[in-house]
Amino acid sequence: MPKSGIHPEWYPDAKVICNGEVVMHVGSTKPEINVEVWSGNHPFYTGTQKIIDAEGRVDRFLRKYGMLSGNQPKENKTEENK
Repeated sequence: MPKSGIHPEWYPDAKVICNGEVVMHVGSTKPEINVEVWSGNHPFYTGTQKIIDAEGRVDRFLRKYGMLSGNQPKENKTEENK
């Protein structure tokens, strides 16, 4: 038996809430847990690809290596006229 008065209250049927919708029930020390991502909307589990790019890192990488469609390296026009 655990000692009385030193352990937090246990909620065996705590609600996990994502985007205002209850997505599952788990055991927790809090009655409700709010999450932004869970296995039902995470790209790894759903098979969809999302690029989360808050600071432009992906665009900077693509631009650096010439992978953007409008940023192809331009050829030197003086060499074409020779």
